Amino acid sequence: LVPLLNKRNCLDFNVDFRSVSIWVVTQINSKRSKTLILCCDLFTDKPSPVCDEAWERHGEKCYYFSTFKSSWDIGRRFCKEFGADLVKIDMKDIMTEEEDKFWIGLTDSKTEGKWVWVDNSSLDDKLQFWWNDSKPIEPDNWPGEDPDGEDCVRMGELGPVTKLNRWLDKSCKVAQRSICEKPAKRRQ
Repeated sequence: LVPLLNKRNCLDFNVDFRSVSIWVVTQINSKRSKTLILCCDLFTDKPSPVCDEAWERHGEKCYYFSTFKSSWDIGRRFCKEFGADLVKIDMKDIMTEEEDKFWIGLTDSKTEGKWVWVDNSSLDDKLQFWWNDSKPIEPDNWPGEDPDGEDCVRMGELGPVTKLNRWLDKSCKVAQRSICEKPAKRRQ
């Protein structure tokens, strides 16, 4: 393990990854702890997560942005074919990019006004991005496009401003693109 003390050799040294991690933990208080931590980060028994081709990784999850438009139900079925579901927004940093209009996995189709994610968890009051302009505008359950109202949620523009981080309730039958989400895989 002596070559691990040198940064340059650390990258080239072929070792059993598990023994390196254990050794690093026992040597954490040595004068060379920065180098040892670097080696620990490079040689870990936990490989970084990966996503299938055409999927984007963010943390421990993979996302697919569909290129076709469909109803909310068809978008969800499409995601499920890949072992995924429509995206559940559970972190603010997912909601930062400007893009297009996408279905997300939020609906009140079972009980009007009770918003539920596709995993059956309730919408967190602290993590909502409904369109508002100093007063609530969305959700409004507008029956203009569908007499049944609006029971599905898309992120995207309203009016002259295009923002991905604004939510609107829409008729589930309207064609929109979808964002699929699934856990990232661990390399073997």
